[in-house]
Amino acid sequence: MSTPTHSPISNSRRGVIHTWSRTLIPTTKDAPGDAESPSHRLLARAGYIRRLTAGVYDYLPLATRVLRKISDIIREEMDSAGGSELLMPILIPMELFAETGRAEAYGPLLFQMDDRHGRRTALGPTQEEVVTELMRGTVSSYKSLPTTLYQIHTKFRDEFRPRAGLLRCREFIMKDAYSFHMNVEGKGGLNDAYDAMYKGYVNIFTRCGLDFSVVEAESGPIGGSASHEFMVNCESGEDTILKCPVSGYAANAEKCEIGERGAPSKGYFGGEASGALEEVHTPGCPGIEDVCKFMKVKASNMLKTVVFQSEDGASWVVAVVRGDHDVNEGKVRDAAGFKVKLADAAQARAKGFEIGFVSPRAAAGKAGVRLLVDKDAAVSFDDAKGKPMFWVTGADKKDHHLKHFNWGRDAAEAVPVATVTDVRNAMAGDPSPRAKGAALVAQRGIEVGHIFKLGTKYSDAMGFAIMDETQQRKSVIMGCYGIGVSRTMAACVEMSHDDDGIRWPLPIAPYHVIITPMKVEPESRAMQAACELSGALAAAGFDVLIDDRDERPGVKFKDADLIGIPIRLTLGDKSLAEDSVEFKLRSAPAGTGGFVKIAEVVRKCLEAAR
Repeated sequence: MSTPTHSPISNSRRGVIHTWSRTLIPTTKDAPGDAESPSHRLLARAGYIRRLTAGVYDYLPLATRVLRKISDIIREEMDSAGGSELLMPILIPMELFAETGRAEAYGPLLFQMDDRHGRRTALGPTQEEVVTELMRGTVSSYKSLPTTLYQIHTKFRDEFRPRAGLLRCREFIMKDAYSFHMNVEGKGGLNDAYDAMYKGYVNIFTRCGLDFSVVEAESGPIGGSASHEFMVNCESGEDTILKCPVSGYAANAEKCEIGERGAPSKGYFGGEASGALEEVHTPGCPGIEDVCKFMKVKASNMLKTVVFQSEDGASWVVAVVRGDHDVNEGKVRDAAGFKVKLADAAQARAKGFEIGFVSPRAAAGKAGVRLLVDKDAAVSFDDAKGKPMFWVTGADKKDHHLKHFNWGRDAAEAVPVATVTDVRNAMAGDPSPRAKGAALVAQRGIEVGHIFKLGTKYSDAMGFAIMDETQQRKSVIMGCYGIGVSRTMAACVEMSHDDDGIRWPLPIAPYHVIITPMKVEPESRAMQAACELSGALAAAGFDVLIDDRDERPGVKFKDADLIGIPIRLTLGDKSLAEDSVEFKLRSAPAGTGGFVKIAEVVRKCLEAAR
């Protein structure tokens, strides 16, 4: 990845000087009772955020400064990538969502309301419909394209269970950008804008001081084709990233490909049965875990059969994976050749599928039904153990399962119409799709950015077509590029903290330097030195916080560690007697600070900022 040359400190910009007593930093020893994640606990304890209601937070002065610094970095890189900033309304008429069908896609996640005239509106989770409506009303010729528009604004999502503070909330701050093109390839095409945004995102998160990975991803409810996520690497991350340690390939679990899996020695579906087929009564056991516990079998010996249907309900897909694997809806969609959704239970039962107890053989003899079997599930002989594969599956009858299921014997009518393919989520240890002999490894991450090639999904749905060079009307091609600004702040804390508090990367820290005078009387030498030092540091571009509270040293030191300012300068009698300050980096181990001459402080801070 390229490393931008931007320095977080510039003497062309004068830093700010604030005193603790004149701002609002309500630190506390105790975290909120509902705080589950490190970022939630620490941001609340350190006085950055305060809960107003479930999933909605006040951003206090420290948080506002961090958010502004992240936003400023984003603006600089978006402008460099050719973007123009605007602001779009938060309230979105529901008829726009009706044009694209996303009212159904988002469902209860949309905050909806009626105004006094009965007009239905929603609080925007994203702005694809709004920006498309804007462009179709103002652009009528190819000469106005390409263009890229972006905003940094508040968004809303009615989460059923908000959690982890700013990581999964109902109101959040986001940067969203949209590009518009007449072509995909060539100068001014979507690919050019996508590549520029990719580079800009790498620069943004590098400049923010984040440890991150770029991974291939599914598009989700946004839609579109190519897609990449930008994930902050941390053990507490909510998403799984799979990487090839040889090639560098990375993808999230929903998108990750699986390398070549060797075919079984007796071929797919080949081999004798492990025993006589036996029907077992399994009352109240529709789930894999329930069946495994009841029948005392391993999940890897179960066949998990999931029924999908096309969006119009006319076509059906039965996907089969091993019980310890998860069906991948995106791979099912790609293998089927059409968009799919989990089958409606009532419609599925009417079609002959007993949801919760479906076996692979249920796909046989039904019109409009495709059977997709994952490679690990399509075996009847266990090569590792040298004996027939023991399978348990549903019995196509409520509260019943089949023991000793064999593909060739018990699904003879289904096997000829089955397609053996990759329809499951990848896992650590699976073969790498990019390096023969290498295995995928897993790590955790938090998504902070996502870019998409939307194509014509929204312009087709909303009738946004304009004249091209040949005077033919063509649907405009779009790209979409989002960054969770408040989420980035929280993800940074997840990535960088210790037992004492937050450890901010210097570029996005609320202040670069905290000055802690042991005596705070205005006439004291410590306070006079603090004023002189803060002025010199501000002139060099540093943002400075002076802890002028009349508190015990221990309280000040604990609070300084808690709020996470990168550089701490302590002014006490001992150091001042030597015309020095105690210099300590927040990222350094305890007890590693040392004295620095006052005349050398600015230079020392500049060295630390590099």
